[in-house]
Amino acid sequence: MSRIAALDTDALSPEVRFERDIEIHNLRLELFDLERQRLWERRSTAMDAIGDPLFGLFARDFAPLAERLASITSRLEAIPRFLAEHRTRSTLPQVRLWQELELESAEEMPAFFDEMVAAGSGLPDADQRRLRGAADRAKVAVADYEGFLRETLATAVDDWPLGRERYAELVARRAFDGLDADDILEIGYEQLALQRAARTAAAREVDPNAAEALVIDRLKDDHPETFERALDGYRDAMLRARTHLIEHDIVSIPDDERIEVVPTPEYLRRVMPFAAYFDAPKFDTNPQGIYIVTPSVDGDPGAMREHNWSSISNTSIHEAYPGHHLQLSVAGKHPSLTRLTTQAPEFVEGWGMYSEQMMREEGFEAGPKFRLSMHTDAIWRACRIILDIRMHRGEMSVEEAEAWLVEQTGFERANARAEVRRYTHTPTYQLSYLLGKVLLLQLRADERAKQGDAFSLRRFHDTLLNNGSLPISFHRRRFAGEGGPAPA
Repeated sequence: MSRIAALDTDALSPEVRFERDIEIHNLRLELFDLERQRLWERRSTAMDAIGDPLFGLFARDFAPLAERLASITSRLEAIPRFLAEHRTRSTLPQVRLWQELELESAEEMPAFFDEMVAAGSGLPDADQRRLRGAADRAKVAVADYEGFLRETLATAVDDWPLGRERYAELVARRAFDGLDADDILEIGYEQLALQRAARTAAAREVDPNAAEALVIDRLKDDHPETFERALDGYRDAMLRARTHLIEHDIVSIPDDERIEVVPTPEYLRRVMPFAAYFDAPKFDTNPQGIYIVTPSVDGDPGAMREHNWSSISNTSIHEAYPGHHLQLSVAGKHPSLTRLTTQAPEFVEGWGMYSEQMMREEGFEAGPKFRLSMHTDAIWRACRIILDIRMHRGEMSVEEAEAWLVEQTGFERANARAEVRRYTHTPTYQLSYLLGKVLLLQLRADERAKQGDAFSLRRFHDTLLNNGSLPISFHRRRFAGEGGPAPA
């Protein structure tokens, strides 16, 4: 980093000076992860490293199935060696909770291997035998890895919080427009109150004679009969949102974007209890995003209540159009390698949340039931701000956080448990959702005030998306004219 920081900025063009600043920002965050947080010493993550690439090969139709299965077979064959080498990272006592999460994922992984073997039933006999043999050996290796994980529990520790000092340092490195952790915590509590009041008002619109809790309960009861029908509902909602964007000239949409909606693989369900998005690989000539939806966590019989029709609409805006899928599809086209490697969840996740509100403002499914669901999700994200900060500053335990999240959101217990456990190893990520939305709304208000009648919502959105997944503070600098001409 010192070599980049030492570059003579006077000798650089405005565009390159801006890229230099982004790269320094990226490196400071990377060095914090490697040198200060050091999760890699205390958390085993082999299941993600195995499962996520296999899932991408399996779910994306970038090549004929036989070709993809050949690549999958090669990866399966490499798993025994990979797992043996992965253990060598564990030079310190491991964090008990994180090892338990890894154990749960490992227990689900063999079923995922079986899915790929079943998909290869049409392969030539020799290829089927190779795939089956690779899967069998991978299962043995995973079982052996599970034994290793259980052994680490004997010396495991429960000290997972980042701590007040390091957390403050991480917030500073994230470049949140000068906000510190206390400022952000205050925003979390303010938003919790605001979103609660807004939900109460929406519930009165739905039924002025019923208690808010009853209105919410009825809303949750209004869901598809089966998860398969729910998946169809997610697909339909996102495509209707896409049409609305085009018909109302809200944002530009690339000609080559594609997205598929599929169930969340089992190894991810305990850490992604609702939905998530996987963007297309960089430089893919035929890019396709994957929108995953979790049927249930641990077979929870109440899970379908989380797939109610209003929630389906809100989640599809967030994950697909104009949320993550559209934003990341456009960002992936930027020629800057620095921008392609930038991690700025307050923009990526903030854009998803901003999209939820903006689409209601622009008339898409703006009735009270949909707004009630939107405010319910915003209450959840306000809780994330509060829990992210308080848990990592050591002010709240996992058990206290889980109970508080259920109390504040009404989540099913299994979903709340999965949520809170995820927060323990992602400091400052969870607060990025609602904080990012707040910062984006402020940026939009500032640009509207500055441009007056010349302000264009579509131009504002296109400028944001075309500049890539930058921290919002960097987007603000671009609107001010840094890194090239200010947006017209």
